[in-house]
Amino acid sequence: MRTLLIPISEITVQPGRREPAPGDVKELADSILEVGLIHPILVDQAHMLIAGLHRLEAMKLLGRMEIECTVSDLYGQQVELAEIDENFIRKDLSDDEFRKLLLRRKEIYEDLHPETKAGIAQAMGMNRSIGNNVIAPSAATLRTFVDDTADKLGIAPRTVREELQIAKNLTPEAQKIIQTSGSKVKKKDTIKISRLTPDQQSDAARQLVSGNIHSVDEYQPSLAVLEPAQPEPPAKAPPPSVPYSSSGRHYATFEESIADLKNPDKDCSYTPDALLAELDSFIQKFQREFAWYSDPFCTVVFSDISQVQFDYIQKRFETISDAIHELLKQMKRSMKK
Repeated sequence: MRTLLIPISEITVQPGRREPAPGDVKELADSILEVGLIHPILVDQAHMLIAGLHRLEAMKLLGRMEIECTVSDLYGQQVELAEIDENFIRKDLSDDEFRKLLLRRKEIYEDLHPETKAGIAQAMGMNRSIGNNVIAPSAATLRTFVDDTADKLGIAPRTVREELQIAKNLTPEAQKIIQTSGSKVKKKDTIKISRLTPDQQSDAARQLVSGNIHSVDEYQPSLAVLEPAQPEPPAKAPPPSVPYSSSGRHYATFEESIADLKNPDKDCSYTPDALLAELDSFIQKFQREFAWYSDPFCTVVFSDISQVQFDYIQKRFETISDAIHELLKQMKRSMKK
């Protein structure tokens, strides 16, 4: 990096960047008049501003034609990361703005350093534990996003994790209720709200804001959440006819059925009807139990699943699919033409 005097007219500002605060610009201008520009602004090779918007606007306010700039070698996502870090210092960031910046910083940081992602880092740790060296030489010195951000902001790693959890899981409706309440909802309660299901989040936030409860620990779901209005069920279609007979032998007495079970000469071999009936019963049972994993109790954690974990369970599901297709192919090959 090198420091140069650059004409202010040659410096461009990324569209969509936050507007400078007029009061801060005026305060900086007064300071520059008194002691000069202490810290140069930061620009990239094309003279696009990376950090120092308020200093740049203060120099414009003073009618200066040039400004001292440090020309950085950063480019692409590195530039955006530097801009985000500068925005973190702003005093007027709302909680929502801070959390959005935090999410974007995490996305960029892990794009630049993919080996620090939670799932990949966990896999590397597992490989190290069994003696496999899968980490590039530079990876050992890289910090996780949480540790790097905590160091940059001067806060505890736990605080970064809590803010990330709120940013990822708090629903827009619950967030709006909390924002419009002023300071009625404390951060510890906001964290607990973000751990609830989406319907419960809004319900708990309203109860807190209204004063019905004083902490999320007292929260009891309202009837509207426990028993949401159900749409009229569609008319049930008649059950499809099955291409097998499930009727079995009927016994006159219980003793007769027991005697049949104990009969050592009984023919227990499958018939096509018996096999299809058993397979059909297995499929129905599987569908009923599998539907549980679409329940909000399960789906609420989907956003926390890492790519490594997703890839693993996808492969496990593929083994089920492969086994089904193999059985069908075997059945098809054996059928009489």
